[in-house]
Amino acid sequence: MNRREFLCAGAAGLAASALGGYVAAAADQKPLRVGLIGTGWYGKADLFRLIQVAPVEVVSLCDVDSQMLAGAADMVATRQASHKKPRTYGDYREMLKEKDLDVVLVGTPDHWHALAMIAALEAGADVYCQKPISVDVAEGQAMLAAARKHKRVVQIGTQRRSTPHLIEARNQIIKEGRLGKIGLVEIYCYYHMRAGEIRPTAIRPPTSITKCGPAPRRCAPTTSWCILGAGARSRNTATASSATCASTCST
Repeated sequence: MNRREFLCAGAAGLAASALGGYVAAAADQKPLRVGLIGTGWYGKADLFRLIQVAPVEVVSLCDVDSQMLAGAADMVATRQASHKKPRTYGDYREMLKEKDLDVVLVGTPDHWHALAMIAALEAGADVYCQKPISVDVAEGQAMLAAARKHKRVVQIGTQRRSTPHLIEARNQIIKEGRLGKIGLVEIYCYYHMRAGEIRPTAIRPPTSITKCGPAPRRCAPTTSWCILGAGARSRNTATASSATCASTCST
């Protein structure tokens, strides 16, 4: 079984443990070499589940937060079969220069998905990227074009597309026309992402943040939002993606 078949076997998503049936068949396979970009909660959750269900060797980790990166490397060493500590990088471009990775997981904040994923494809790796795929349609189109150009396998962590009851609803209710003609669809978010007008004073990122991205360096108006060079904003919580948005570094 090659790595294309390996990733296809996980179509239901790593977090959904869809690779369970693949494990027995791949027990004698040479471990695939894996790298992770973004060692926050989501990145580690995907990586550790992958270690549990498939024959892999985690060889590279990358994050802009050196403290979080070091902690992730120690955790990987205790969890993978070889007990080897992976190489660590503060810049994903340096990690991908090695060109020795079979699979790259992208667990960065949303606005970094496109650059990291495309670079991993160019380095010859197949990619598992956390949702959402991108912050706009143009980025998504570029990512799709790169996957096709380099003939790589890409999976996006939108497990809801593979959830049995939602597939049933789509096939047996929507496609069969039981809802009739749909004229309006409303989508709600059940928490206040921008509640209130009072914003705390901007603060400098932790001293463990040593790398800034290509966006202009400036402070964010709050500690929970990243101000991006393209004018977009992305939610940032250290426990939910990678450590901190690189674009908010102060000079």
